[in-house]
Amino acid sequence: MSLVSLPNLQEMIDTISRERNLPKHAVENALREALLKGYERYRRTREIDTHFDEEYFNNFDIELDVDDYDDQGFRVLATKTIVEEVTSQDHEISLSEVREVAPEAQAGDTVVLDVTPDQRDFGRMAAIQTKQVLAQKLRDQQRKLVQEEFQDLEGSILSARVLRFERQSVIMAVVSGVGQPEVEAELLKRDQLPNDNYRANATFRVALKKVSEGSHRGPQLLVSRADAALVVELFTNEVPEIEDEIVRIVAVAREANPPSRSVGPRTKIAVDTLERDVDPVGACIGARGSRIQVVVNELRGEKIDVIRWSPDPATYISNALSPARVDEVRLVNPDDRQAHVLVPEDQLSLAIGKEGQNVRLAARLTGWKIDIKDSGKYDYDEEDRKMAALVAAREEAAREAAELAAEEAEAAEWRAKAAAERAAAEARAAGLDLDEAPVGEDELETAPLPDAEYDADSPEPAAEESRLEAPMAEADEPAADSEEEEALEEEPLADESPAAIAEEE
Repeated sequence: MSLVSLPNLQEMIDTISRERNLPKHAVENALREALLKGYERYRRTREIDTHFDEEYFNNFDIELDVDDYDDQGFRVLATKTIVEEVTSQDHEISLSEVREVAPEAQAGDTVVLDVTPDQRDFGRMAAIQTKQVLAQKLRDQQRKLVQEEFQDLEGSILSARVLRFERQSVIMAVVSGVGQPEVEAELLKRDQLPNDNYRANATFRVALKKVSEGSHRGPQLLVSRADAALVVELFTNEVPEIEDEIVRIVAVAREANPPSRSVGPRTKIAVDTLERDVDPVGACIGARGSRIQVVVNELRGEKIDVIRWSPDPATYISNALSPARVDEVRLVNPDDRQAHVLVPEDQLSLAIGKEGQNVRLAARLTGWKIDIKDSGKYDYDEEDRKMAALVAAREEAAREAAELAAEEAEAAEWRAKAAAERAAAEARAAGLDLDEAPVGEDELETAPLPDAEYDADSPEPAAEESRLEAPMAEADEPAADSEEEEALEEEPLADESPAAIAEEE
């Protein structure tokens, strides 16, 4: 069997496996695919006039020979079908030719043959094609392994090390576990914290945001420092009560990149517990703020407000506006989740926050539309009238919408009727009388008999009935009637001749 020599093939596979963090079998598979593409290019270059479709080389394969240190390389093998008459030399072989070496061979069997070309004929273009395909296949293998490794880790927290900077993104190295190789990840500008100092080899805790698929160029892992999941995971690691599910995190609202540089990042987190003897807020803060301080340091000084969740919306909204002091919370429109929060005049700026950050985060945390009002200037009657007018306007709009829908439904019904009438008119114009359609034989056989008493205007059924009932009536008459008839029969008929009439006169 011939062999295309590739010196130090095994050493090359080991080097690629080590540099690209790929298993050896993955490198060998990529090399086989690349060499097969190189052979395909070799055949297409030598046989320009021959038509090769996409599936022409499906029966070809590459065998790597790395056992002998002094003679390493590859062979090209082709699987051919045994036939009586050959129509394709690359896919078929004659039965007579096979029986020269294997007399027991039968038509329809398959054999594997060595079709390796001469090393000098393989050509420079085929070698270049092999090199390009190998690089692409190795990248595909890397992407596949990274996707399988990190697919189930989306949303989790990873340790990352800064490698380099590309435009406004930071390229970081992350690992999925102990002993695993580092993989490149990208930290976009919008996912960075303004207080972070990204320098080479600096380490950060990041949230794995997304694992990209397909032929995405560059790192396929997207990480974030601005995601709310990072805060949740940091608290879970620092507060044993959260990890033990004694304290639960209900909601998180985070503004890691405020719209203005004068406003720093801030987070509000709502916690709750079912244990009567446990203070969820105190458990998250820790003794002298020891627990929350670890989270703040990891987030580079970000402000964090831990509040107590409540099933009562008014209490929950009041807690969410901490540290402002609230006098009253009015749920003016529970259906639309609108609330008026009354605070003292000296608490207005604190409740609203710098550039509205505090009330914005509170609204995001609770899911209510919050309107901060000065309790000393709040007019209850006027606000009630405004809200009543607003509710009345919405009800009127809903009623008008319902009427409009009803009118549209009625119009649609009339259009349907008009269409049916037009169809009937067209059918009559075409000579089809819809009212006098022929009755089938089955309908005649199964049609019920007409009821004589049903049609009062028809005389025939009534006459028939009188004729049917007449004999029965005569049979039921008393005997006196029969005697009168006999008397009438015995009485002689009067003589009505002119002589008899004259005699009587």
